[in-house]
Amino acid sequence: MMAITREFKQTVQQRALKDTSFREGLLTESIENMLAGDTELGKLLLRDYINATIGFEELGALTEKSPKSLMRMFSPSGNPTAKNLFNIIHTIQEKEGVHFQVSTVK
Repeated sequence: MMAITREFKQTVQQRALKDTSFREGLLTESIENMLAGDTELGKLLLRDYINATIGFEELGALTEKSPKSLMRMFSPSGNPTAKNLFNIIHTIQEKEGVHFQVSTVK
């Protein structure tokens, strides 16, 4: 895996702050990857989303979790429980003003 540069992270953050559809797309990609079984990519995309938008400090305050604990959950070796993951997704949906709905596709 290639390391992401600081410049790339700043570019993502700047775009996420200005572009609602980009932000929602990053969040959607994260959740879709997790549902498709690629939890590693989904987790990393969610970490990028959190870093580019709400930040771990504010997310920690909203979820009553330590920011460091949240950062560990979304690290490459992190393994958040389903309860923590869904609570975080719910919190982000509330903060972002979006609602994800799962539907079947045949």
